[in-house]
Amino acid sequence: MTEKIKITDYFSAHINGEHRTALTAILNDVITACKKIAIAIDSGALEGTMHNLSSENVQGEVQKALDVITNEIFIESAQTSGYVVGMASEEMEEIIQLDEDISPNGQYLLLFDPLDGSSNVNVNISVGTIFSILKSPGAMPVLADFLQPGTQQICAGYALYGTSTMLVLTIGNGVHGFTLDNELGEFYLTHANMQVPADTQEFVINMSNYRFWQAPIQRYIDECLQGEEGDREKDFNMRWVASMVAEIHRILVRGGVFMYPMDSKIKKQGGKLRLLYEANPMSFIMEQAGGLSTTGHMRILELVPSALHQRVPVIMGSKHEVERIVAYHGKTKR
Repeated sequence: MTEKIKITDYFSAHINGEHRTALTAILNDVITACKKIAIAIDSGALEGTMHNLSSENVQGEVQKALDVITNEIFIESAQTSGYVVGMASEEMEEIIQLDEDISPNGQYLLLFDPLDGSSNVNVNISVGTIFSILKSPGAMPVLADFLQPGTQQICAGYALYGTSTMLVLTIGNGVHGFTLDNELGEFYLTHANMQVPADTQEFVINMSNYRFWQAPIQRYIDECLQGEEGDREKDFNMRWVASMVAEIHRILVRGGVFMYPMDSKIKKQGGKLRLLYEANPMSFIMEQAGGLSTTGHMRILELVPSALHQRVPVIMGSKHEVERIVAYHGKTKR
């Protein structure tokens, strides 16, 4: 039997360079947060925390009690290492600055979506946590310090709370997945060097928005639906569970292309998914696994954010399918 590798041992062996000490400490805090969130989700029905609240988050979305609970868990856990000087959450309007007594070595920013796909908790479908780590330009970060392009990310990852709890992350040397052993309370390496196949016959999209999409996406989906009888000469499968973490994890494991494109309903807000908390970290992961990520017109990681809660269209996954969709956008533009 192959010896199991603990996530902490993996960090010791693979995190090198100037960020080694800080990144190891910050990721240990993230691990703690994800373990606590997994317990909170598992006990949600028993504790009565799956209901909607009367409040809305900064996005104008109705919050669940678990949204607030998981956000508090992440904020509290992330203050242990002493290296995080500022945080930003999808659930909060403003950034969080940490005092010097809490963060004496503070040089890093932590951005996160504490409970992605929370609308699914009542129907027992997988949800997740997404996070991103950036270097802070100063000891007391301001809003502008968080508005860095995705190419500046030091680390990005997600936790998946499903049939098992997994933590998948990249520090710029590939994508690796760790599974939680509930009895031992340890994450172990189970998915080394995850790679997205360049070709696929599976797409992920909310088909109910078809009439609102722009022409390039309608063209691509029409071709997929025509199957063997169409120009693509092959059948496709469609998936959609409304949990980005679950969708992207499936693509990392077996390929596919995920799309939440621009449409006429969301054009004024710039897109559906948040650049800093969802699109950037998932794009970093996707590219490190050999896939591509784009708005349809440009690489997501090269976007320079203009606001803390900026939204963007997102298309990511298997390389050849994403390239085809980008080409269709180019033809339409011309």
